Amino acid sequence: MIPDQKLEFEAERREVVIAVDDVKLDGTLVVPTHAKGLVLFAHGSGSSRHSPRNRYVAQILHTQGIATLLFDLLTRHEESVDQYTGELRFDIPFLAKRLVGATRWIANDPSTRDLKIGYFGASTGAGAALVAAAELPKVVSAIVSRGGRPDLAGNALGLVRAPTLLIVGGEDTQVIAMNREALAKLKCPDKKLSIIPGATHLFEEPGTLEEAAKLAAEWFSQHFTLAQKAQGASATSS
Repeated sequence: MIPDQKLEFEAERREVVIAVDDVKLDGTLVVPTHAKGLVLFAHGSGSSRHSPRNRYVAQILHTQGIATLLFDLLTRHEESVDQYTGELRFDIPFLAKRLVGATRWIANDPSTRDLKIGYFGASTGAGAALVAAAELPKVVSAIVSRGGRPDLAGNALGLVRAPTLLIVGGEDTQVIAMNREALAKLKCPDKKLSIIPGATHLFEEPGTLEEAAKLAAEWFSQHFTLAQKAQGASATSS
């Protein structure tokens, strides 16, 4: 069940078109006033930027002064093909390449290029987020996975340098095991597995999605602040 509530925050919202290689991807960019960082969302298999769960998490981030980009990893044509074949939703290198392209687009946009970058991955999108973060170790400041499949990142897990939080439902037993194994392979300076009691894979139980969103907001806020301080210290010493 998706929480039904109105959250107050001041922000600039606009629909965007992101050019990645030879395709254009639709997205929704929301930048709160005085944003401290920006989170790109990598949705799970069979989903899109309209995922109600990801949109709810994004709203929670907005109230904490964190900008978000929810965008489609696939074009409309690719989505229609994938509905029948399922061939793209588990193509992690392909999805990670799209995420890297969107990150570079954000880095060139005047309204967002100075913001610290984070990734929020759900389900298979978590695998893509970790692979993309491994490719951009100096760009990505924090990662959160919700009900994710970090195991799909394979060997890239050992190359991730961004602090990573893995959130899993307490009733999602198979995914808990996968996340424990992935956590052991991560070599980033700060990593954590948080298990939310009573939650299943989609966090449909009352209060569970709110808890996941709260944990994500705290993780991003903490590590965006640390990244800003580290950048300031580096600039001062140089």
